[in-house]
Amino acid sequence: MRVRRCQTLLIEPRESLDFDLQDLTQGGDGLRSRLRWVALAPHLDAERELSQAELLALGAIGSHRWVGIDELDSSHDAEVLHELQLCGLLISDSPAHAAHASKEQQHRDGHWHGLSAVMHSFGRWQDVDSAESMDREGSRTLAELVNKLGTPPPHYHPNLEGAAMRPLPRQDEDDFDALLARRTTCRNFDIDTQLPLAQFSQLLQRCFATQGTYEAAPGATILKKHSPSGGGLHATEAYLLVQRVEDISPGLYHYHGGAHALARLEGPDMSLDALALTFVAGQHWFSPAHVLVVLAPRFTRSFWKYRNHAKAYRALVLDVGHLSQTLYLSATEMGLGAFVTAAINEVDIERVLGLDPAHEGPLAICGFGPRAAQRNMVEFDPQGRVWPTNP
Repeated sequence: MRVRRCQTLLIEPRESLDFDLQDLTQGGDGLRSRLRWVALAPHLDAERELSQAELLALGAIGSHRWVGIDELDSSHDAEVLHELQLCGLLISDSPAHAAHASKEQQHRDGHWHGLSAVMHSFGRWQDVDSAESMDREGSRTLAELVNKLGTPPPHYHPNLEGAAMRPLPRQDEDDFDALLARRTTCRNFDIDTQLPLAQFSQLLQRCFATQGTYEAAPGATILKKHSPSGGGLHATEAYLLVQRVEDISPGLYHYHGGAHALARLEGPDMSLDALALTFVAGQHWFSPAHVLVVLAPRFTRSFWKYRNHAKAYRALVLDVGHLSQTLYLSATEMGLGAFVTAAINEVDIERVLGLDPAHEGPLAICGFGPRAAQRNMVEFDPQGRVWPTNP
């Protein structure tokens, strides 16, 4: 049997402080420090605390060359090597550990940059109710946050205070300026109405449909859409949770940007409103939107070009931001409300949609639909462009 260390591994030292009465009575500060070493490997589902012996073994075994386990027994405890194989930090060619080897190989083949892979994997949520957390922690309003955290940094950069500046002439507002002024996050959707099919179709066409193609090389096609994308690859997929659209059966769909068409997906055995609430991590002001759009990049399409690139993941995050702004402006022009949130339960979404997080995964969710007639949830509209009279 042969082994090698997993290719992407971040080992983080973590210090915790506990109250120590004995230390306090002996004249100390009453704190006891404990240092732990925690392994973060993106092909695994959870972090793992390491013993000193495991830490030393991982530091001595390479990630590229296979080494016979019998060659390591003389320098490392056999039980330590066995535990590292069981948890997947030490990759084995034994059939007994094939599951870990397969998942780790996917990350190797996917050309992830190491730090990006760790950040992406361990930034994902599962079964989080962010609204309940805000209520519990007293952090729902800005006033509560100031009371808890203190005054935030100044809203304008302090280096500009007292600086010599050249005033610029204010220009008259045109129609596009008026559109931008009406763009605000919607937290009040009209659950008693259906979104017209024409508006639904036009918004998807504007935001996600392919506007043109160019085959740069055999088998390598660059796409033109209404939003920019790193390398012209447009790796972000749109998965839709449709709740109230005329002539479209409620359910889960995958949008095809080339065909401008929907592919129906099988959903779990639960109501759509409960599924929507799970997707947006308990944000009940977003979940009733007529359509929720999961923005999920295909990492392998981007990383095909930007292999192990330190900026590749950042470009995908930018892609998702561009798409959300195009959706915001398109919805606003149609008189619809829209939102975007990164506070989502990625792991739950991946399981529902059948996504392999090494290859494809959600970064954000957008939603859109008709606004309600009354504003029950607060919306930030200081100019009164959307809610001129309704408190």
